[in-house]
Amino acid sequence: MLFRYLKSVFFTLFILIPIAVVIDVSEKVDKFLRHDDLTFFHILKDYYLNFILYYANTFLPLATFIACIMFTSKLASNTEVIAISSANISFTRFLRPYFIGASILAVVALGMNHFVVPKGNEIKYAFEQEYIFSKTENRSYVKNFNLQLNDSAKIFIKNFSLLNNRGYNFSYAEFDGIKVKYRIVADNMLWDKENGNFVLSNYSERFIYPDRDSIAHGDKRVMTLDFTPDDLMISGSKSMEMTSDKLSEFITKSERRGVKNLNAYHVELYQRTSLPISAYILTLIAVSLSSRKKRGGTGVNLALGIGMMFMYVFFMKVAVVLGSAPNSNALFMAWLPNIIFSIIAIYLYYREKQQG
Repeated sequence: MLFRYLKSVFFTLFILIPIAVVIDVSEKVDKFLRHDDLTFFHILKDYYLNFILYYANTFLPLATFIACIMFTSKLASNTEVIAISSANISFTRFLRPYFIGASILAVVALGMNHFVVPKGNEIKYAFEQEYIFSKTENRSYVKNFNLQLNDSAKIFIKNFSLLNNRGYNFSYAEFDGIKVKYRIVADNMLWDKENGNFVLSNYSERFIYPDRDSIAHGDKRVMTLDFTPDDLMISGSKSMEMTSDKLSEFITKSERRGVKNLNAYHVELYQRTSLPISAYILTLIAVSLSSRKKRGGTGVNLALGIGMMFMYVFFMKVAVVLGSAPNSNALFMAWLPNIIFSIIAIYLYYREKQQG
């Protein structure tokens, strides 16, 4: 029974994934053909392999839910559930193979969510930046950026281009309490990726001592700072490209630097655990809904299940939006869909248990 359940899940997944691939190919084929140097193998390896990993992981709860309903409805229509009940096997015992299967799927999804999919997203996004997105679609420019590097140092950049790693109107200041003790400004800055530092052009620096100030000017100055151009992109979409250990490190580092509203990153991190755990909740709902033979057969159960699944997706999207807002509780919002549907699952479970 466990093998048949898992086979139904992956069969459903293999039906959904090609649909997503075909839709994506139809939307992007003209963009692929614009690049003479872009080979089929390159598209398959760097884009569609990671595309499939992302959507397989995204569709896994949906596939689990639909497969569970169809598999259990088939058992019910063949009166196998009645036979199991007649053998004095409780509904709780009947659920055991489902929960073993849900545990396997949850473990796989946890590994995918926390490590595999983010690495794939990073490769896929690099491909999209180079071959699919136009310059206006790229996350290419940052304006009026402030960053606190540590307790006593801050930077300000008027404009920074991520296309050529060049910034304009740069300012760096060090403080002793609330008093400025050192400040340097530059018209231009260029990130030297090879050496891991910034090259400042047309700069002016000022040392402030208790009894005097010292001012110096120059054409070029190499400066090492505790940030890179990647740190300039404070956006929730970036979180999808970081494994969970790097994401946690990034959140901690950004909080220390005084970056405001990191809730989008928190929600992404928490959902990487909450979504796999939903396999248990959705499995319990699906079995409870479809373990009884109904007039109308599998179609009625499937319609109820799909409606329930759309409600779950709706609550999940609302939770992401609300959880990313300033001053919201990101942990609670990330788990809110699971909390709501856990209540529904428990109600359906006890109802079915009493009827059994």
